[in-house]
Amino acid sequence: MSRLTVRNLTTGYDKVNVLHDVSIETEPGKITCILGANGAGKSTLIRAILGLTPARQGQILWDGQDITQEKTHRIIASGIACIPEGRKVFPRMTVQENLTLGAYLEVDASQLRKRLDNVFEVFPRLKERASQLAGTMSGGEQAMVSIGRGLMANPKLLVIDEPSLGLSPLYVKENFRVIRQINELGITVLLVEQNARQTLAIAHYGYVLTQGRVVAEGTAQALSENDEVRSAYFG
Repeated sequence: MSRLTVRNLTTGYDKVNVLHDVSIETEPGKITCILGANGAGKSTLIRAILGLTPARQGQILWDGQDITQEKTHRIIASGIACIPEGRKVFPRMTVQENLTLGAYLEVDASQLRKRLDNVFEVFPRLKERASQLAGTMSGGEQAMVSIGRGLMANPKLLVIDEPSLGLSPLYVKENFRVIRQINELGITVLLVEQNARQTLAIAHYGYVLTQGRVVAEGTAQALSENDEVRSAYFG
């Protein structure tokens, strides 16, 4: 199974480094989380993994291959899919059109149909609303579309950026239930979040990012019992 390894990564924008000597690893078939407040460098880490923000130092390995300098479209084609922060659906396209875009690399119509059926199994509500314009749906429903679109790529690793952002508590709870369900299908998940309580309830292992540095790591249980993590995230 595929593993993502980030070693001693330093990167940033212009002359400013945002990440400093960051090392993380995803365990195949598990949920690994990155916890951090706004400005901790979580989104920069995702951008670096996807090849959008070039590494200045360090190395990114995927499935044993060095992808540090790889082009983004090749990284996506190798089996890494990302569900971006803030959902970002195409509002004037239907639910089904949005989902189909997630499988743009798939040319086999029967495979496409199979993937759609799999997404509709996870999200029955999307099947009911397949022909509805995505922009007319609630925030929680758009989150389903966004996650479903990521699944349509048939990823080995699903990177999920802030899935609780801007959602009602009910939809946040539902989203985390779905993320656990996706992981149970055998998909490795890298979950990047501020919501420590919900995240550590479903994650297997985690890292805490503060001002661009990893300041703590361990099993989800160990992190939830860590005094510094508790004071920072649980109040």
